Amino acid sequence: MTEADSLTPVKPTESELLVVTGMSGAGRSTAANALEDHGWYVVENLPPQMLGTLTELVARMPQSIPKLAVVIDVRSKELFNDIKAALAGLRAAGVNYRVLFLDADDAVLVRRFEQGRRPHPLQGDGRILDGIAAERDVLKEMKYASDIVVDTTDLNVHALATAVTELFSESGPIVLRLNVMSFGFKYGLPVDANFVADVRFIPNPHWVPQLRPQTGLDEPVREYVLAAAGAGDFVSRYVHALVPVLDGYRRENKHYATIAVGCTGGKHRSVAVTEEIAKRLAQLPGVQVAAHHRDLGRE
Repeated sequence: MTEADSLTPVKPTESELLVVTGMSGAGRSTAANALEDHGWYVVENLPPQMLGTLTELVARMPQSIPKLAVVIDVRSKELFNDIKAALAGLRAAGVNYRVLFLDADDAVLVRRFEQGRRPHPLQGDGRILDGIAAERDVLKEMKYASDIVVDTTDLNVHALATAVTELFSESGPIVLRLNVMSFGFKYGLPVDANFVADVRFIPNPHWVPQLRPQTGLDEPVREYVLAAAGAGDFVSRYVHALVPVLDGYRRENKHYATIAVGCTGGKHRSVAVTEEIAKRLAQLPGVQVAAHHRDLGRE
C-alpha cells in the first residue's frame, strides 16, 4: 500500500453523531442553526445523562435521522460532570461520534455577555470573568479530548456559520479537512493551530525593494521564496512528514486540522509557502484543503 492509498476514505454505513459544546458565548447557538440549515437534526441543551437514550433511539431509525447534532452546555456543573461517563458509554456501545468544541478569548467572551446584557451561567454573585474561569476549569478535559476545536475570537456570527458550513455541509461524514494558514509571528501564534512551521530561515523579500510592496501571492515573490536555498526541500519534506499524521488522524476519527506557517509579518514568505503546501496537500486523495492568510494586509 502506498502513502496515497492509505489516505483513501472509507464511507460509513451508520448515522453520524456530533456533540457540540464549548464556552458559553463562543457561538454554540450559531453553530446549531448552521447545522440545521444543512440537514442535521439538532437537539439543544440536552442533559448528558440522556445522550445514550437519544442515540439508541436514533440508531433504530438511521435512515430518518442520518445526522444528529447534540448541543450540551455547562449551565449545570453537576449534570455536565456526567458527560465523560455518557461519552464512554457511547464508545463502549460501538457508537462513533465526534466532539466539536467552540472557544474564544476571555476578553471577547466578556464583551459578548455585556453586549447581550446576560450573566454568565456560572458567575453566581461574582463577575463574568469568574464565571468564565469556572467554566474553563470544568471544560478543560473536554476541550483536550475534542476532535475539532474552533476558535471564534475573530469570527462574527456570519463567519462562524460559514466555518460550520465548510466543516459539516456535505452529505456523509467529512473525510479530512485541512486549513493551511499563514501568519506573522509579530502578531502572535494562532491559538487553534495543530502544527506550526517557522519559515523565517528563508531570506526575507521585505529587504528587496522591488518585492517589498508585493505579497506571497504575487509570482515574483513566490519564485524568490521557493527558489531560496532549502525552501523547496523544506516544503517537500514537510508534506511528506504529514502523510502518516493525516492517516493517524483518520484512524483516531479526527477530521480537521490547522497547519500554521509563520514568518515575521505574514506577508511574503509564509504566504508563498502556505500556498505551496496547500497545493501539494490537495493532491492527496481524501483530503480537502483551504489556504488562509491571517495577517495579510496588516501593517
